[in-house]
Amino acid sequence: MAGRGRVSMQEHMAIDVSPGPIRPIRLISHYFPHFYPTAEPALRPPDPRPPVTPVRSAPQPQPDPEPEADSDDSTALGTLEFTLLFDADSSTLHCTAHRAKGLKPPASGSVDTFVKANLLPGASKASQLRTHTVRGTRGPVWEETLTYHGFTLQDARRKTLRLCVCEDPRLRRRRQAPPLGELRVPLRKLVPNRARSFDVCLERQRLTKRPKSLDTARGMSLYEQEVEAELASEERGRVLLSLCYSSQRGGLLVGVLRCAHLAPMDANGYSDPFVRLFLHPNSGKKSKYKTSVRKKTLNPEFNEEFFYAGPREELAQKTLLVSVWDYDLGMADDFIGGVQLSSRAGGERQQHWRECLGHSDRRLELWHPLDGAPFQLSD
Repeated sequence: MAGRGRVSMQEHMAIDVSPGPIRPIRLISHYFPHFYPTAEPALRPPDPRPPVTPVRSAPQPQPDPEPEADSDDSTALGTLEFTLLFDADSSTLHCTAHRAKGLKPPASGSVDTFVKANLLPGASKASQLRTHTVRGTRGPVWEETLTYHGFTLQDARRKTLRLCVCEDPRLRRRRQAPPLGELRVPLRKLVPNRARSFDVCLERQRLTKRPKSLDTARGMSLYEQEVEAELASEERGRVLLSLCYSSQRGGLLVGVLRCAHLAPMDANGYSDPFVRLFLHPNSGKKSKYKTSVRKKTLNPEFNEEFFYAGPREELAQKTLLVSVWDYDLGMADDFIGGVQLSSRAGGERQQHWRECLGHSDRRLELWHPLDGAPFQLSD
């Protein structure tokens, strides 16, 4: 080699200067955590290639085996930190929106944002909650808790929570824009009465409405079909009732506390609900009651109590009819749904009625799903 001062191009290209097998270049998305709430973290398979002495001191990790079709888009939208708590004792789901980081608004500069939550499947406005708006920052801090009442174990097994970070169009005097990003968390992994914190990358908005024409629809996901199928059988809502037989007053105290996820009956997507009570059969004047009307809501809170006099043995032979209506001025009210409580009813409705009349001065509260069919009474 000492006698040769120059190396020809052909000889240079023939020299093996590679330190080892060429490894793939890491994508930006590899540096960010991926969230798969329905699956446990997968172990990486061992590298079948023989060990090679690395050129750098830091080892090069293997690429993520999961598909990366839209990971770069997802991480570019920012992240959202939040905490979920399913309180099984009070049948509530608490979602605390903490903060977002690295939001990318369509236009450069500051942004006014809020977090919107929905339970899927279900009517969008019936389960829609939102935080307050934080102005002028791409890293907003909300620290606000959104609470869903009437959330049961059955809901946790089949529902998904959708969270969207949205711009507030009212402060910018422009039309409502698509969300800056969204994410969806299947709730079946939640452990009752145990809080779970998340720090998740936002994704682009996914449409959930079924196209009008299936012949021209392309690329519709299976999830969208499942959502639409479950929406057809979605319940009419639910009502929280309290029952207590008062030995001092000698009668039954019925409390209408609140309703949740009612079916919308008005063109604006809401209802003006109120509740009617009827003890059947009863010929007295005090057999029928109704609550006040709550305007433009699908989750009304009433906290009103009514009294039916009579001994427990007599009340045990009767049926309490509870119906929820949408108030319409100048027109007939729309029936939303109802529930019947009696010793001849089935399941929790019968159990609630019997336990109340079997014990004095003991208040029992329970959520009851509403039936969409009108009552069929027989004397």
